[in-house]
Amino acid sequence: MSWLSLLLTVTGLALFETISSVDNAIINAEVLSTMGKKARKWFLFWGILFAVFVIRGLLPWVIIWATNPGLGFLGSLTATFSSDPRVHESIERSAPVLLAGGGTFLVFLFFHWLFLETKNFGLRAERFFVRQGVWFYAVVSILLAILVWFAIQKDPLMAFGAVIGSTAFFITHGFKENAEKGERELMKEGLSDISKIFYLEVIDATFSIDGVLGAFAFTLSVPLILLGNGLGAVLVRQLTIGNIDRVKKYYYLKNGAMYSILFLGAIMISDAFGMEIPSWVSPVVTFGVIAFFFWKSVRELHLRGSDLVGAVQVKK
Repeated sequence: MSWLSLLLTVTGLALFETISSVDNAIINAEVLSTMGKKARKWFLFWGILFAVFVIRGLLPWVIIWATNPGLGFLGSLTATFSSDPRVHESIERSAPVLLAGGGTFLVFLFFHWLFLETKNFGLRAERFFVRQGVWFYAVVSILLAILVWFAIQKDPLMAFGAVIGSTAFFITHGFKENAEKGERELMKEGLSDISKIFYLEVIDATFSIDGVLGAFAFTLSVPLILLGNGLGAVLVRQLTIGNIDRVKKYYYLKNGAMYSILFLGAIMISDAFGMEIPSWVSPVVTFGVIAFFFWKSVRELHLRGSDLVGAVQVKK
């Protein structure tokens, strides 16, 4: 990869990790507001080390190793920078399985948001899909059946990867639903700061799976994923500390994150089926989608601000 391609990949990973983790940052900020100063500092320091090096560093490393056991644990870390043709052949053979699983996970994640989750409507069609929420399970079941049918004809392991991706989605979705309920209980009950720290670490691990799997749409290089997602995780912690209320004002950032997830999932599935997609496509698409919804958010802020000023003038 050229230096420009490396820079584009890392910045794209960092941006995607930051935007897709906004919900995580909001939960962290709300729970941290109920904790003592010492506990907050402990979480913000040690928590970032755990989030970056254990979750966002170890998880992609383990995934590459699991799909390429012949490379060994250390070999999986440096595989994409190796000059050994056998290593590259191993990565290429395993890539469709990994991409099919990750792509299925991301596409399911998008459709769940589109059909079932509460949102600020950034596009007109979103209202229609929310009214058809009952069809979510039918849509993803049919989609999975189609993916598995075509994947079996190409490689049975790729079909298995798609099934694993769907399974991972429903498992993590269950954890996230419990996280939202757990947050409300934490805010009500007088639990210790240690209990809240452990809770936040579990939640951070659950939310990080989206970013880790989405990272494989950018690259299969574990060091680059660690660097890009690590930078994103640091930015999320900064948002948690003092700027989360400002972020909440940009109504459609979540929309941008979810449409990015849809495109990245589609890129991964297409790549798994043999379409050669240049490495710059994923970061460029991510920048473009998030920039569009950021622009919509800024425009919405101006519109609401103008309406508020007009209402004040009328009262006067």
